[in-house]
Amino acid sequence: MTPSSRSGLDYRPSYVAATIAAALVFVLYLLTLSPTTVMWDTSEYITAAYTFGLPHPPGNPFFVLLGRVFSLLPIAPNIAMRINTMAALCSAIAAGIWFLITERVLASWLQRRWQRITGGAIAVLIGSTEFTVWAQSVVNEKVYTVSLVGIAIIAWLTVRWCDNPDGPKADRLLVLVGYLSGLGYANHMAGFLALPAVCVAVLVVRPRTFLRWKLVLAGVLAIVLGMTPFLTQPIRAAYFPRINEGEVTGCTTKLAVGCTFSKTTYDRFIYNFNRDQYGKPSVLDRQISYPAQLGMWWTYFRWQWLRDPDGTHPGLQAFLTWIFLLLGLLGGYVHWRRDRRTFWFFASLIGTLTFVLIFYLNFKYGFSQAPDLGQTVPREVRDRDYFFVWSFSAASVWFSLGLLFVWKQVAELFGMDTSRADGEIVPVPRGRSWIAASPLLLIAFIPLVANRSSASRHGQTDTRDFAHDLLESVEPYGVLITVADNDSFPLWYAQEVEGVRKDVTVLCTSLLNTDWYTRQFIRNPIRPYDILNGPPVYAGRNWPMPRGPLISLTFAQSDAAPPIVQLTEPQELKTNSGYSYTIHPRDLGDGYHGLERADLFVLYIIRDAFPSTPVFFSRTDGSYPEDLGFGSYLVTTGLARKLVTNPPTPSPTMVNIPGDGWLDVSTTYSLWTQSFAGTKSLQRLHRWVDKPSIGIPYGYVRVGSILAAGLAQSGRESDARQVMETTLGVARSTQLTDLLAATTSTR
Repeated sequence: MTPSSRSGLDYRPSYVAATIAAALVFVLYLLTLSPTTVMWDTSEYITAAYTFGLPHPPGNPFFVLLGRVFSLLPIAPNIAMRINTMAALCSAIAAGIWFLITERVLASWLQRRWQRITGGAIAVLIGSTEFTVWAQSVVNEKVYTVSLVGIAIIAWLTVRWCDNPDGPKADRLLVLVGYLSGLGYANHMAGFLALPAVCVAVLVVRPRTFLRWKLVLAGVLAIVLGMTPFLTQPIRAAYFPRINEGEVTGCTTKLAVGCTFSKTTYDRFIYNFNRDQYGKPSVLDRQISYPAQLGMWWTYFRWQWLRDPDGTHPGLQAFLTWIFLLLGLLGGYVHWRRDRRTFWFFASLIGTLTFVLIFYLNFKYGFSQAPDLGQTVPREVRDRDYFFVWSFSAASVWFSLGLLFVWKQVAELFGMDTSRADGEIVPVPRGRSWIAASPLLLIAFIPLVANRSSASRHGQTDTRDFAHDLLESVEPYGVLITVADNDSFPLWYAQEVEGVRKDVTVLCTSLLNTDWYTRQFIRNPIRPYDILNGPPVYAGRNWPMPRGPLISLTFAQSDAAPPIVQLTEPQELKTNSGYSYTIHPRDLGDGYHGLERADLFVLYIIRDAFPSTPVFFSRTDGSYPEDLGFGSYLVTTGLARKLVTNPPTPSPTMVNIPGDGWLDVSTTYSLWTQSFAGTKSLQRLHRWVDKPSIGIPYGYVRVGSILAAGLAQSGRESDARQVMETTLGVARSTQLTDLLAATTSTR
């Protein structure tokens, strides 16, 4: 960078030092990298990248393209680690850029390069070990680290432009910022978050730039060009990959010009692009008050310095939070005093990434926010701290500036020298004074030490193992009914990336309410059962492969299924095989009773394919099958419950557990002892950090306690003790001993 004469800085960026700092961060992330998938959207996005599919709306096409490239690179032993490495690399590069921006601000204040490099290193250390940044960088939870590096690059280009707005490359930098913003939007809508701050920078530094219509037009065209990865979606969707959310194509059976360039394709694309599927209210229709939404951000800000999932150190967490908040505010003040030009840009960026973003997101109460309010207030289904990873990471510049200011003030107490700056003699701390005050810099190591266990994913395989165990609980060619993200996305990953039990048809009820998902269910063929790698309990038996779709509906009939069928009385469901069930209307809320679209398709499957095709409900479904009326026709089999044609009768291998219903003792015991991997991986954990997904380890605790009770009823006391010992180990490692005690005490 060549500073303008107006900037008055004799400064060259320390690219080598920034690269070294970024490389060290990358090493830290690799040492704590997840070896596989984890909860929430990780499995969906790894699978979509690997299969070149479409994740949930708006589809994130640039991420899919980038992730697909990383999945092909021989940089890690498995697909998940390769894509997780992409997240680590993106965050490490962003940390290096915050180094450069911190050093640039310090150039107008501190004369010596080693002091500025120290400031950059502090920004890297703090910013890269904040809990959310660290946790998002060691596993590809979604698209946020790619957005982070994009925002950081745009910030650095804008700082360069501010230093030389009339230079020969100034216009090119602005056009490049526009292109990167559009490309960032093709990764996630956060790609546009830096644009307001860029506009502020132009207004402050060179407002007449906006009057140059050719440059403005070039910038707009660059943004549009950057968004062109979205054009891949209608093409790829027409190849019908297994992960094809939204199915943004008018083609039904194959890619063709007529159906691709059609109104149906356009309508589906726009519906997907605008995320209309989620029906989120307008930002003017506040879900909770804005101060309460600021409270969510404050909750997550506290996590950055000490993630305390068990709430055992609230005082220490509060103390550290105020320390870093004051450092950040002080750093902002120093930035304002020392470099007004870049301050207005960076302050606008922080404001957009924090206050404007909070307003736009319009969230309910956070899952962990204001616990004293209980569940009486509207809450998000999970904690949303990842949306503020950009805010927390960028603020590391100000945390560093604040700490450097305090360091300098304390160093002055240990003795001063004089130095010439801008033709004047000014007092400065002696070299040994800086050294004497250097223990203050240990503050920068606090998040590294405090978050080392909660943010690390090293060796953690429990999510992958859960998916494996749930799939293994299903008989060959069975249908498995699930309900949401955490009991569906890991199954997608296990099947499509690792090839586990691809014969099982996974149906998520929350997605069965969409027309595109049911079309795919009808279209996708049944895949063969790999008997050599199946669980031992299913060996030695003949499992005929179903032929044709599992429901007798055309695409048109499927699309015409109503969203709700109102019912007030139980209805009889008669299967094509001659069995009948009494179906109960479900409480749909707002005074409605009946069946949702998803319920209809579950019943269609039972009507058309059962019992020749086994039907299982995941234990994560809660009371869903009971609500439909199948309660007495369910048998616990591993982590799932099998639908049977007639209520079971007691036998040595079939027992009725009070409060939990029927249990297939022999099958579940075989799965538990010979096939399950999750019981071991869960016992290796120190804690289960993510409380919203605690139902996953609790599934093991519940099934283990049921199995132990069933074994005891069957006179197998030794086996019961063995199973209960394993169950207690899982409960201890995930802080579920109280729930286990409550479960067993009710029997």
